[in-house]
Amino acid sequence: MGRILDLSGKNAFVTGVSDDGGFAWAIAKSLQAAGANVYLVCHPRVLGIVERFSSRDKYASSRQLPYGASGEFSPKGLIPCDVEFDTLEDIPPAQRDAKGYVNNDVSISGAMEAYDKLSGDGGIDILIHSVAFSSEIQRSHLEVSRKAYLQAISISSYSLVGLVRAALPRMKERGASVIGLSYLASQRVTPGYGGGMATAKAALECDARALAWFAGESGVRVNIVSPGAFASRAAKSIGSIDKMIEATAERSPLRRSIEAEEVADTCIFLSSALARGITGDVIYVDAGVHAMNAV
Repeated sequence: MGRILDLSGKNAFVTGVSDDGGFAWAIAKSLQAAGANVYLVCHPRVLGIVERFSSRDKYASSRQLPYGASGEFSPKGLIPCDVEFDTLEDIPPAQRDAKGYVNNDVSISGAMEAYDKLSGDGGIDILIHSVAFSSEIQRSHLEVSRKAYLQAISISSYSLVGLVRAALPRMKERGASVIGLSYLASQRVTPGYGGGMATAKAALECDARALAWFAGESGVRVNIVSPGAFASRAAKSIGSIDKMIEATAERSPLRRSIEAEEVADTCIFLSSALARGITGDVIYVDAGVHAMNAV
């Protein structure tokens, strides 16, 4: 099978990779298989982990490219970034002494400067926002603390605003595409999806619509892909993830759960010229479960 779409020469800035089993990893591999130059942007704490997945022989099978492409996934660069901070000055002094932060500007602006050096021209054609975090993910919406709630919104949704603002000068007039990942809990009550994350995903979708307007005058499109429940390593922190996956398989029109590659396929489409008229939208990749009644 040949390339599903040709993204040759496009530069992709992919955030949120922390292992070889999540959506961001699948998206990054698919982007390379379609011809894009892929730069992985990882939290400083997991940079070493991602380096191992990207290089060690024992993980070679997880690096196999999709669509029948030859070779293995090999990013053009790994960039540390804590999207909770827009600039170096925003990082608290005490945190600058933490592992991965010392003598390293891991803010969004710092990551963009690192990207400029790695990529040469600094242009960005594709920006993937696959970042979500709550320190109290297992607490219900009624139990979550104010601090954790606001942190979840800052990291999981406002970071899209910060990233687009910083990347926009590098995306202008390139027909660029920004894609964020959401979840149906933004629209439907999902009791097991706690820690303020449901609100953060609702804010993410709202932010994407607003950004579609403000970035649109520069020819930049902003869309959201909303996958169904999926058993990534990160999702295992959600206590009810197995039940959520079972519910998808039972209630969805396709009577099955989803695969990470299906989410990646949709991102490839949205990154291509075939989606040049699509912006400000939410596309569900959840086997159709979003279309069903709650009972």
